[in-house]
Amino acid sequence: MPVYNKLVRDRIPEIIEKNGAECDVRRLETGEFETEAKKKLQEELEEYLEAGNAEQALEELADLLELIYCLSEHHGYSREELESLREDKAERRGSFYEKWFLVKVRDD
Repeated sequence: MPVYNKLVRDRIPEIIEKNGAECDVRRLETGEFETEAKKKLQEELEEYLEAGNAEQALEELADLLELIYCLSEHHGYSREELESLREDKAERRGSFYEKWFLVKVRDD
């Protein structure tokens, strides 16, 4: 019997039961959620870094984005507020679409 001890998506227990298995789950406390969500972010980031093709990469990016949305709300901010901040930072500091790689800065 596998033991996972990790944060899972909301419908995973339901899916497990529909597949004829049983599972033990518990709801995380606020502090536990943040700790476990950070672990899950790391897990999903590693899966993204290991993705073998664009479709796999997109799946992992979707998982990362879902976690980011949940953490934003956990910290008291809506998706819209997160997006507004992202847009503001992109306006002030740019995005990453130009693919600049900073080698060094000279301040002679």
